Amino acid sequence: MMQTQDIGRMILERTGDAHEIEVPFGEWLHVGPIHLPTGWVVHVGRAAIDLSPTRNVVFLAIAAVLVWLTIYLAGRSLERQRRTGNGAPRGVAAMVEATSLFIRDDVVIAGIGRKRGAGFAPYILTLFWFILYCNLLGLIPYCEKPTGSFMVTGALALTALLTIEISGLVALGPIGYLKTIVFTPPGTTGITAVLLTLIMTPIEIIGKVVKPFALMLRLFANMAAGHFVMLSLLSLIFLFGNITVLRWAVAGGSVLFVLFMMLIELLVAFIQAYVFALLTSTFIGLMQHEH
Repeated sequence: MMQTQDIGRMILERTGDAHEIEVPFGEWLHVGPIHLPTGWVVHVGRAAIDLSPTRNVVFLAIAAVLVWLTIYLAGRSLERQRRTGNGAPRGVAAMVEATSLFIRDDVVIAGIGRKRGAGFAPYILTLFWFILYCNLLGLIPYCEKPTGSFMVTGALALTALLTIEISGLVALGPIGYLKTIVFTPPGTTGITAVLLTLIMTPIEIIGKVVKPFALMLRLFANMAAGHFVMLSLLSLIFLFGNITVLRWAVAGGSVLFVLFMMLIELLVAFIQAYVFALLTSTFIGLMQHEH
């Protein structure tokens, strides 16, 4: 029973956030984890806000740098290729261009409209590439998957909520935007209209909050579940550690299943980045038209 509890604690600690980063092969090299600075507390009135960097913050910064490098280097390559006229784009630049054009044309413009969609393309493309890199980092040993934290996915969903609502306010104007909150079903009059408006208005407000909450929960659940499954499969090796015959059989089976799960996680990383970008684009498009 004690061994099972230790394994459970190990899984929770590995999938949670912390103020330290593990060093590759640190146990073999007798090198401890890198401890991040703590004590960065800002006092706002009576509230104390801890701004100390954590493991997720470090890998969020790494993901942001990777997004910038990907777009910058691909742009340099495409510019050089077009300047010299050496045929169609090749390699990573071709992949980045094709992916970006697909997201812009078949996700953003298709969901928002050609007239207004182009203005939201940089934001949606940034979301896609940033979430994709955050997802992929979790598949690298000793790295962290920031999107496996509901705080990170919640912050991403908050940016989506602000973009959806502010863009809707700008597109519809104050009166038009108010109609998306205070909703009176068409064809109703008198006391019926008043009663239905009182019923539908809270539902509309809840609906505005539920959309980003669904984005947050979907991304977090899919990303965290993969880590839990893989660590649980590897933990089977320790459960049978005292039985020599079973230990090797279970170890081989666990490793094979984990490799299979990593392939699934690779596919899920792309799918979830695409789904988050697609739904955000769709929700923005729904707010751009009063009807």
